[in-house]
Amino acid sequence: MTYTRTKIEDVVIIDPQVHGDERGYFIETFRQDKFEIFLGFKVHFCQDNESKSSRGVLRGLHYQLGVSAQSKLVRVIKGRVLDVAVDIREGSPTFGEHIAVELSEENKRQLFVPRGFAHGFVVLEDDTVSSLTK
Repeated sequence: MTYTRTKIEDVVIIDPQVHGDERGYFIETFRQDKFEIFLGFKVHFCQDNESKSSRGVLRGLHYQLGVSAQSKLVRVIKGRVLDVAVDIREGSPTFGEHIAVELSEENKRQLFVPRGFAHGFVVLEDDTVSSLTK
């Protein structure tokens, strides 16, 4: 996997390595030990959600505050979305700034959204299936 920091340092784009042949493909979508080494802090996910949406659907912007705040790992299994993370951490040097990344079935890219961010996506293709781990 390749991890890339965005202009908002703790928001990370993840590009998994795809192993493909005539039978199909295999990818490792998450590896906690390597991810935490890259981030420099611990991440604990306890829930994984899947959604199917029609083109034009807007999911979000969702956020939690205080001890309820959650980090999120987002990927698209089928279709395409424009995924957005907005820094709502009071006192942050990037407060109010956002990151927008296209996630798709084709690019297999993922977006890590840390605690303290509002998150959502707009669906760019019909029958898009996405996964949100938090």
